[in-house]
Amino acid sequence: MPMKDWPVQELMDKLTQSLVSASRGKSERRSSRRCKFTQLMRICPSDPQRQHFDDMRGTISVSRTGVYFQTSEAGYEVGMRLFLIMPYSQNPGSTNREYLAEVVRTDSLPNGLTGIGVKLLLETGPQHTYSLEPPRG
Repeated sequence: MPMKDWPVQELMDKLTQSLVSASRGKSERRSSRRCKFTQLMRICPSDPQRQHFDDMRGTISVSRTGVYFQTSEAGYEVGMRLFLIMPYSQNPGSTNREYLAEVVRTDSLPNGLTGIGVKLLLETGPQHTYSLEPPRG
């Protein structure tokens, strides 16, 4: 078939469709957009039967439903439940929020750390509450 008779547009359309289909077929399970910023968190296991650790880490990326961070702590496992305080601050009156979360992903990273992906399951409320109203007497 001479080159001038090739259905170029038809071939381009098929190629584009196959590339789009292939990219959709990848395992993208995120349901909300991620923001890449660092926010201090305090993390510990929620199961008293597990070995306790108290990990202070900065976020790598955050969405409404999850967080990704790097750690040197070896105690994380997929399926593990955690208490996560984010953002974490020891300043009085800060807006620390506590969540119940589950580890959904662990990645061995080239820098020797482990990447941890967690899904936020439930906000258990602010860690500290302060009232500006005078006490009732």
